[in-house]
Amino acid sequence: MPTDRSPAPTMTVVLDPGHHTLESRPVLELRGRLDMALFRAALDRIAAGHPTPFTDELRLHRHGPEHHTLELPSPAGDPAPYPAGLLADLITSTPVAAPDPASVTEGEGVRTSAYGPLPQTFAVTPLQRELLADASGGPDHQIEQLAWRWHGPLDRGRFTAAWQAVFECETVLRSAFVWDPHPRAVLFDHCEPDVTDHPHGTYAGREHLLAAERARGFDLRRPGLLRIALLAGPPVRSADSVDEEPPTEVVLTFHRALLDGWSVRVLVREFYRAYLAGGTLPGGERRPDLRDYTRWLDRQDPGPARDFWRRTAAVTAPVLLPRAAPGTRTGHDGAGRSRTRLSRAETTRLAHWAARWGATESSALHAVWAMLLYRASGALRGPVRVGFGVSFSGRGILLEDIERIPGPFAGPLPLTVVVDPADTVARLLRTLRDRVLDMAAYEWTSAGRIQEWLGREGAEPAETLLAFEHAPRRDDRITGALAAHGVHVEHPVPAAARTASALGVVAHHDGRGGLVLSAVHDRERLEDDKTQAMLVEGARLLRRLPYGVRESTTVGEVIGALGDPELPRVHDRAQAEGLLVPLRPATLPGRATLCLVAAPGAPDAWHHALVRSYDGPEALFVLRASAADVPGAAAAALGPVAGPGGRLVLGGFSGAGAIAYELARHLVAEGGASPLVVLGSGEDEDGARELARALREAAAD
Repeated sequence: MPTDRSPAPTMTVVLDPGHHTLESRPVLELRGRLDMALFRAALDRIAAGHPTPFTDELRLHRHGPEHHTLELPSPAGDPAPYPAGLLADLITSTPVAAPDPASVTEGEGVRTSAYGPLPQTFAVTPLQRELLADASGGPDHQIEQLAWRWHGPLDRGRFTAAWQAVFECETVLRSAFVWDPHPRAVLFDHCEPDVTDHPHGTYAGREHLLAAERARGFDLRRPGLLRIALLAGPPVRSADSVDEEPPTEVVLTFHRALLDGWSVRVLVREFYRAYLAGGTLPGGERRPDLRDYTRWLDRQDPGPARDFWRRTAAVTAPVLLPRAAPGTRTGHDGAGRSRTRLSRAETTRLAHWAARWGATESSALHAVWAMLLYRASGALRGPVRVGFGVSFSGRGILLEDIERIPGPFAGPLPLTVVVDPADTVARLLRTLRDRVLDMAAYEWTSAGRIQEWLGREGAEPAETLLAFEHAPRRDDRITGALAAHGVHVEHPVPAAARTASALGVVAHHDGRGGLVLSAVHDRERLEDDKTQAMLVEGARLLRRLPYGVRESTTVGEVIGALGDPELPRVHDRAQAEGLLVPLRPATLPGRATLCLVAAPGAPDAWHHALVRSYDGPEALFVLRASAADVPGAAAAALGPVAGPGGRLVLGGFSGAGAIAYELARHLVAEGGASPLVVLGSGEDEDGARELARALREAAAD
């Protein structure tokens, strides 16, 4: 398995796909110190994933201490060509562990046989693929948080050691992603937790710290997709003028492609156990884990789920939020956040009222949302089908210990219901309850797979999404043990992730027994004030249900009492950038065109550093990472901008190699010239400068 060890930052690889003749062999030119242990493990990984042995040998030639060329098997007659782009990715970035490197006969054939332990990779789930695709929308997409206040003494060293113990036990915390060119999960042997301790005054408060942590984003190719930030509180002085330990804000930030809210609460419980034990945890890695869940998922027969969704799918599209006039803009971007709360007494009354109809607070929230969407539709009478997404925990499955396995199981499923003003509210409530119960039998499916089954591939996600926070029960024994050490921790507060939906609402119970509704909306598509007004209107309806709704109360009566609230209208997005984005024009005619392929998960700062470092006269473009799924469209976009004779150089940082190579093969298959692929390791300004140098040389050839 790999370990978290980075290669030399100046390694670059130039890949000549070798499609000039049918017998041509692809060639990799390696510039920089070649880590032989990493090289062998990379070859082993590729050999293990290939369906049949390669017919030709690989030939490694040494031209100097930091210059090698590698001839790859010819693609002629091979149904699965050698994944040269993936090999370039592995050499330039993927950290792997290997035993003591034995000698390699350079200039002779190098066979893809046992050169050391393989990095362990495993398939991602359909839900993970969808989360990763959405994460490409921005650094804050699919990033969720959990925050609380720690009162009492806090041993920083023990705190970090306790999280290290959790990381060692939980494989999901040592996982990341690779693209070859589609995503796979990769498991690392070791990963140190990212624990940042901020002194008092670094941030104005918890909300500012939350925003700063979201803005940092994650490098999805590196393990540790959960990090911890501490913010010391103001000094506290007791009544007898004795200094006390100030409270500490604790913020956990994590990526939804590997963890959901339930999972993080499970991990926090394990952290407390480790902290109380002096920073250690007994036992080894947890099993079952996400790998076992993935295997369980592969064994499920999709037939019954597919039949259910096809049987219950709406023939007509459901009514969504109203549309703003074409061409109008909100004038904002980014994510907006708002919150409202029902008191403990109001929450208790709502729970008792819903229980009278055999339902829960979540069903009441669904009913209120359905009535708000009906009102937003502008219908004056008659039934209307409305639709929104509902989040399921994903843990109602027959898998051993599923409630304790950390992973990305919670996901949205599409819910549609007919809202008829003549029906009673009680009937609407029961209908929604029953619909959700039916859907729960297939909560392991993903929204994207459902769209495929319905023949709606590429359909927009649910415009609005409702989630009732799923959390394991609190362990009073841990609370008591912490109290014995003079520590009191407040009830954790979730901060919902920004998703592909225009509006997401998350409901959770706070430490005082109240029901909190938190909303995250796309400010480019929805106005701040009207979105907040919709959230407030929903909370007002939840408060009114226990008082004014009886068995005979109709939906029309409740909707009529709403008056005429000004609900948000969905605005068009600004013209979306295409797959190919121009960065700067050529300054000399007759030159090749350079196209940077954005590596999935790579920080934007890497590409900015490369643009600053590149001073050649060639035209410069960037190709969005989503090109991995649409090579034909990407090739079509590149054709008109290629240099004379179709001269084109594809460049990027580690992680872009597999995508770039597939694109190069597609260009050749369509009759175009074979482009060079230049890959660098990135990481810092030196890596960007070295890649810029290699790109200049490739473009000048």
